[in-house]
Amino acid sequence: MAINLTKGQKIDLRKSSGESLTSFCVGVNWGAIETRGFLGLSKNVIDIDLDLSCILIDDQNKLCDHLYSPLYRVEVLQQFGLPKGKLLSVDGALKHTGDDLAGDTGGDDGLDNEIITVDLSKVDAKVTQIFFFLNNAGKEDFAQIPYAKIRMYEGTPTKVVSEFASYNVSADPQYVNKRSIIMGKLYKRNNEWKFSAIGDPTDDTFLGQTIHKIVQSYL
Repeated sequence: MAINLTKGQKIDLRKSSGESLTSFCVGVNWGAIETRGFLGLSKNVIDIDLDLSCILIDDQNKLCDHLYSPLYRVEVLQQFGLPKGKLLSVDGALKHTGDDLAGDTGGDDGLDNEIITVDLSKVDAKVTQIFFFLNNAGKEDFAQIPYAKIRMYEGTPTKVVSEFASYNVSADPQYVNKRSIIMGKLYKRNNEWKFSAIGDPTDDTFLGQTIHKIVQSYL
């Protein structure tokens, strides 16, 4: 039975069999915005380009690696002291499937729009925290986006074998003017990995702001 996480909840990465969860997918699924035309006779769909990213933090609380879209402009990243985006961690333990520019345009299809595969057995020993966060590349805020969900599951980017845990963020007034959400983090405690559902919305308009916020306020 998958764990439905609540804001602030922390869990061990142990399956019902007692085995540790070490190789899994972290996926995010979200819906496009649908509006009705005059008298509800037509339907308008607004594509939503959310970006799933993660940063890796070492045992000195320093940012040591990253995964975010290579489509971000280098000159803008440089203003935040950040390097060009990439889809594979230095140690090869995390891999991003790439950018989804639209979201689910025909309702929830049950598959995630952007996914980072994780193999904790390959993560560099000095890494102690891995933060996952969402930024909207468009103008819409999370009060308008019908649903967004982060989940951990065993399987592949195209097939879910067994869902381990999920955390849902639905359209809500508290998300007005919020275009970024720090979704959660993997963290190591006594040499064992755990997960914490953070769920904090921010008014950041660019990924660099979110990364700075995490480094300044969440370590």
